[in-house]
Amino acid sequence: MPSMNSTHTTILSFGADISRLGRWLCDHVVGFSGPLQIAQFPGGQSNPTYLLTTPSRRYVLRRKPGGALLRSAHAIDREFRLLKALQGSSVPVAEVLCYCDDTSVFGTEFYVMSYVEGRVLWESSLPGFAPGDRRAIFDEMNRVIAALHSLDIDALGLRDYGKTGSYFERQVSRWIGQYRASETYRIDSIERLIEWLPQHLPAIQTTSLVHGDFRIDNLIFHSTEPRVVAVLDWELSTLGDPFADFSYLCLAWHLPVNGFRGLGGLDEDQLKALEIPLERDFVAQYCKRTGKEEVTAREWNFYLAYNLFRGACILQGIMKRALDGNASSSQAFEYGQRARLLGDIGWSCAERAMAA
Repeated sequence: MPSMNSTHTTILSFGADISRLGRWLCDHVVGFSGPLQIAQFPGGQSNPTYLLTTPSRRYVLRRKPGGALLRSAHAIDREFRLLKALQGSSVPVAEVLCYCDDTSVFGTEFYVMSYVEGRVLWESSLPGFAPGDRRAIFDEMNRVIAALHSLDIDALGLRDYGKTGSYFERQVSRWIGQYRASETYRIDSIERLIEWLPQHLPAIQTTSLVHGDFRIDNLIFHSTEPRVVAVLDWELSTLGDPFADFSYLCLAWHLPVNGFRGLGGLDEDQLKALEIPLERDFVAQYCKRTGKEEVTAREWNFYLAYNLFRGACILQGIMKRALDGNASSSQAFEYGQRARLLGDIGWSCAERAMAA
């Protein structure tokens, strides 16, 4: 847990007056009363997130970063709308309390939600856990993402939350544009993916609500049980192909332990000893839960290549914000330098797709 500022009159580095924020919250959040203490959570490369502490309750505030931003990025208002729609659904989320588009209150747009008690697990290998607990945690992640992709978007009022059809065509084009807008140096593997991906789009695509960044450290687990109590960080959510979303979660099996906290480099015997499912078994479990046919090796490797390319684009954006002085984390420059590795792994997946 981050350390907290000692007084409610602290001025943050981006110029926001916390006393003004406290007065606004008193007017817009039922039961809110100061004095207010605030501290930024560590991590969070995109939208800065803060712990708000009062004598009676804790809250979480999420805001847009400052400075020049890429078009359509950091859509705080979309996050707030989605979380409102998901209240009481089969997908656990924090209770959202208010949204503010008045940038004079806290420097940029923001929303406030309830603070959810629990554990954030940072490493896919789950060091320190008993084997049975690892198995249960992976099963729970599988269950929650399957529940997400089974939601009725019409019943939730989210039919207009994104476009339907041609998802990969639109996404590939969008991320190529984002990459070009934030490119800082040439990466050969990414250049090859930029050429290859538009020529190998899946013929069949379906539509569901997708999270866009569903991974272990964007989940809050119960303090003692292998149960997800909240899914975090919905900035990239939209209507899209569920296999794009699910395969992103499965990147854990392809990313290295060092730098990405993945499972890459662990062989089948090591995974079985840890009681972490093999990737193919995890995929089969998801397909059974959602009633989907299992994908071919060619399709699966396209999904992985697409997500690795998208991840490289995001890291390149972090690098650009670091160079421009607008990054929300002190580690932004280090994260940005990892784009090349994602591009290289992504091109390896593309080669496997072509060989399948």
